[in-house]
Amino acid sequence: MEKLDNIDLKILRELQKDAKLTVKELAAKVNLSPSPVFERQKRLEKDGYIKGYMAVVDPVKSGNGIMVLCNVRLKHHNKEFSRQFTSVIADIDEVVECFNTSGEYDYQLKIYARNMAHYQEFVLGTLGDLDCIGSLHSIFVIGEVKNSRIVPLG
Repeated sequence: MEKLDNIDLKILRELQKDAKLTVKELAAKVNLSPSPVFERQKRLEKDGYIKGYMAVVDPVKSGNGIMVLCNVRLKHHNKEFSRQFTSVIADIDEVVECFNTSGEYDYQLKIYARNMAHYQEFVLGTLGDLDCIGSLHSIFVIGEVKNSRIVPLG
């Protein structure tokens, strides 16, 4: 964060709130002319502070009525099982986030499913086919209190 000044931080804050801002709109919000804002934004992208831009899709309206947090314990703690698990998980559409965790479980998955039958089929047919998995623990999300991708900035 040493390279970032207050203007850079303002740009990042504004883009986290609304990534569809035009350079002109962004410039007005950070009290700078569009040309330097454009250059700063491109530098923030090039330096990896901005990883990308995306639309946030409503999971329920898109047919995914159930969110599940699935805790996974591998059969054995070794590189082979870890690589096998992460390479397969990376290609499964239902898994939208995967975290390598400490504690009782090795990974936590955030999964969207259409309904309970879809989740059951997913567990038995997709995760169940992975020999590296020792056990699963599913937590069904009843409601979201907060869902933010906004990173706090200094």
